[in-house]
Amino acid sequence: MWVYGTVLVYVAFLNYQADAAGVDSMAIKSLITTKGTSRLLSMSIQRRCKYTLPDLPYDYNALEPVISADIMQLHHGKHHAAYVNNLNTAIEQLEDANIRLDPLKAATVSQAIKFNAGGHANHSIFWHNLCPVKDAKGEPDGLVCDYIKRDFGSFDQFKTMFNTQTAGIQGSGWGWLTFDRNLKRLNIQCTANQDPPSGVPLLGVDVWEHAYYLQYKNARPDYLKAIWQIINWADVNKRLSECL
Repeated sequence: MWVYGTVLVYVAFLNYQADAAGVDSMAIKSLITTKGTSRLLSMSIQRRCKYTLPDLPYDYNALEPVISADIMQLHHGKHHAAYVNNLNTAIEQLEDANIRLDPLKAATVSQAIKFNAGGHANHSIFWHNLCPVKDAKGEPDGLVCDYIKRDFGSFDQFKTMFNTQTAGIQGSGWGWLTFDRNLKRLNIQCTANQDPPSGVPLLGVDVWEHAYYLQYKNARPDYLKAIWQIINWADVNKRLSECL
């Protein structure tokens, strides 16, 4: 049974990636069985997959003046890269622990996989949620605009709620606009560290200090107020449309 527990983090992360991409995750969920667990473990060992740092869809200085080039270079080139490298290392260590039938090692490494996989997935969404000021529309349009008005009253009310809740995160974490597939509605969620949200992530805002401190110091609310100038609403709309 310990083997089953150690691979659940793979399942959770794969489901999260599927939801983020708007992919039906039933095939992944089917792996959460006794036979599926063995199959998933076998797949992970056979593939020896290596996660890689994704390229940004813009230059490091493209988000200025909202986010400086120095922050972007550090955030993407150092922090995100570290999540990717540490995730690959942890997966190799988990495979070794499973081969050696070492449950204590597997349990320890699983936590590292959860943290670094979350960091990789969250940032991969975040970069595409942003765009240069010249390309940003300032306010949402289309489908996401309709849903925001329906579920929050107005865009201004949504922003106020989102900024207030996200600014109040104790320590490091993320603010999210998510979609509930069951209720067919939008929600604001806050998650700690690199934990994923429970709904389908449409828009994520990183409030780890490395995302803003070089420019905004300890004024997290100022960072949150400014970031709306560079939200890529076309990407958010795409993510929402893939849920419907």
